[in-house]
Amino acid sequence: MNELLTPEETAAADRAAVAAGVPVAALMHNAGRAVARAVAARFRPCRTLVLCGPGNNGGDGYVTARLLAERGWPVTVAALAPPRGDAAAAAAGWHGPMVPFAPAEAARAGLVIDAVFGAGLLRDLSPEVIAVLQAAPRLVAIDVPSGLDGATGAVRGFAPRAMLTVTFFRRKPGHLLLPGRSLCGDVVLADIGLPATVLPGIACRTFANTPALWRLPALAADGHKYGRGHVTVLGGATMTGAARLAAIAARRTGAGLVTIAATGSADIYRTGDPGLMVDAAPVPTQLADPRRTIWVAGPGLGIATAAEILPALLASGRQIVVDADGLTARTGHPEHLRGATVLTPHAGEFARVFGAPGPDRLAAVRAAANITAAVVLLKGADTIIAAPDGRVAINANAPPWLATAGAGDILAGIIAGLLAQGMPAFEAAAAGAWLHGQAATIAGPGLIAEDLPCAVPRAFAAAGG
Repeated sequence: MNELLTPEETAAADRAAVAAGVPVAALMHNAGRAVARAVAARFRPCRTLVLCGPGNNGGDGYVTARLLAERGWPVTVAALAPPRGDAAAAAAGWHGPMVPFAPAEAARAGLVIDAVFGAGLLRDLSPEVIAVLQAAPRLVAIDVPSGLDGATGAVRGFAPRAMLTVTFFRRKPGHLLLPGRSLCGDVVLADIGLPATVLPGIACRTFANTPALWRLPALAADGHKYGRGHVTVLGGATMTGAARLAAIAARRTGAGLVTIAATGSADIYRTGDPGLMVDAAPVPTQLADPRRTIWVAGPGLGIATAAEILPALLASGRQIVVDADGLTARTGHPEHLRGATVLTPHAGEFARVFGAPGPDRLAAVRAAANITAAVVLLKGADTIIAAPDGRVAINANAPPWLATAGAGDILAGIIAGLLAQGMPAFEAAAAGAWLHGQAATIAGPGLIAEDLPCAVPRAFAAAGG
């Protein structure tokens, strides 16, 4: 279930299911039952207040209230407004106590279930709703915490922090994108009877990044180093450690050969790992070798050097991972990055090249991929990988201790190593992001960038590679 559906796509799935003969009442009952089961599995019975909005999210809340009451829980319901449409039938099945939609009622409850608004809310919450949600001592959200944009993970003015969120059929981008992910708590994905046959008609283009989304390179019994590709990393004259980190990551990822193309003195690079090749010839001379198909340009390269070398490199027809100084050298001119294969900016570099992404980062990264005709990987705790054809993967396995100097250089090298072994660009970038996060998890707190390459083989094993 890697598909991530926007609220609009989820609504389309609901309509397709109803058109196929699945009753709305059955979907709402199954949703409420899933919430009641999840709540009963995680909490002891306590005074519970269900906050119900007027739409179908509120309808799910009325069903949840009824089923929890049938389990013996002391439940009350507070309605923001009278139910409408399909939610009215669900509300008619609730015969328990109703209380005012007020902060005092939320404060005296042991548990509050937020069924006010779902993921498709298009406006900021009102002060009345915010005050009630803020008063909740513990909160469970149905679909998403009210105020959270399910498409972008952005908060519309305010959204409460839930201990548990129960959603249905498929998760939404907002469950993985920050700040939404930090507000959802534990996310339970429940089957409510929507058939998977509705998915082809939706043509989903957004996915959770897991090993189910790609396949790592398989090693042939009769393979050899030349068959596993040759990665060249441009090495700068001063910040030499960055290129060396990218190079060792490419080697650990499985590239058959890795060379540093030294743009300054090669001596510092020659004192490094004995298996790393160093070439001090001019870059145009090195480009003449047709076997040098994968290049990494940017880590520690220097902005001026990157600006000088990139035009010929981008015009060479090679596969190029552009990072760090290679991106900054094109500040304000993303069109000058056409010819690259994968771009790996962090938030600051992205803003310099493409402009501030705004609240809808998925749309911004998709647009960047379209402009450059490259796969764009926006690094962060919720890394976004976009292909020029519109596909997007959201990576959410990176632990907080991965935020350390040099980690981005390692990621560029991992992606290059996967490209060298024949992975398509989008899959190589997505797999690289996942392996990067998994390696950091394996290495554990206290991580420094040098720890990551040694953990990459175990990350491969965790991915089934």
